[in-house]
Amino acid sequence: MFAIVRDPIDVASIARSVRTNACGAVITFVGVVREMSDDDRPVTGLSYEAHEAMAAAEFERIAGEARGRFGSCEIAVAHRIGDLQVGEVSVAVAVGAPHRGAAFDACEFTIDQLKRRAPIWKKEHYAQGGSEWRSNPDAQI
Repeated sequence: MFAIVRDPIDVASIARSVRTNACGAVITFVGVVREMSDDDRPVTGLSYEAHEAMAAAEFERIAGEARGRFGSCEIAVAHRIGDLQVGEVSVAVAVGAPHRGAAFDACEFTIDQLKRRAPIWKKEHYAQGGSEWRSNPDAQI
């Protein structure tokens, strides 16, 4: 499962989608909208936009690279777009693998590469008013 979604992300469902009888480990990463920006301004929420088809294709490419690096594993990624409030899930990555080390490594690789390469943009909305598009300092797009 590689998806850009508008509705809340069902993390348990994503974790179940990577579980097979070959998996001794299932790891999930969940990104949540936090109440403070990186520069310590109070945030009321975020808005995400994406080039949906390109993002989903990039998720698949990243998963393929993760499998090449860390061995056989099942990977699922869902990223939400639209307006999100503090506390809502913005992204979920799940990895099922035979062993925990590979599952942890593949999960970390997947979220790190997603942040660098996926065509997804974030706007922060501030408690004092105003909003600002924020770039990811690691982004390669």
